[in-house]
Amino acid sequence: MSWFEPRGVSSLLLAAVVLAGCGFQLRGQTKLPFDTLYVRGVNPLAVELKRNLRSTSAARLVEGAAEAQAVLDFTRETREKAILSYNAQGRVQEYLLRYHVSFRVTDSGGAKVYLPTSEIVLTREMTYNDAEVLAKESEEGVLYRDMQADMVQQILRRLVTARSVPVGIE
Repeated sequence: MSWFEPRGVSSLLLAAVVLAGCGFQLRGQTKLPFDTLYVRGVNPLAVELKRNLRSTSAARLVEGAAEAQAVLDFTRETREKAILSYNAQGRVQEYLLRYHVSFRVTDSGGAKVYLPTSEIVLTREMTYNDAEVLAKESEEGVLYRDMQADMVQQILRRLVTARSVPVGIE
């Protein structure tokens, strides 16, 4: 028996007591400033955002803009790949991957703006080797999926701060 497992107390119970003592608590439901939301689009980012909203938010996702109190529109979603550095032989050594998303949240008629056009740009650096082309393509896909998951979390945090402002006062 180790010092971590006192007699009669399971390690799971002990872990729960330790976590509770440090102030840890589950994230719970995210409170958004609107009751219903319509997310325009069927791209992978919109699909993942909808999935996260269903599981973490009290706001109800609706199937049409007319039914929604707020509408999230993506105005831009681009992925870019730029050369960051070359090696001594003049071959690419590193790439910079950039994921750029712009979005805004309005009411269904566009009379109120909950969140003016916001831009989020995420970047990742990736080393490159000509001898490992397939592995590097796979790594690039993994990095873009990681950036997409990070993007969803950042959008969710911005949605929490949204507030209703009549158009023209932005």
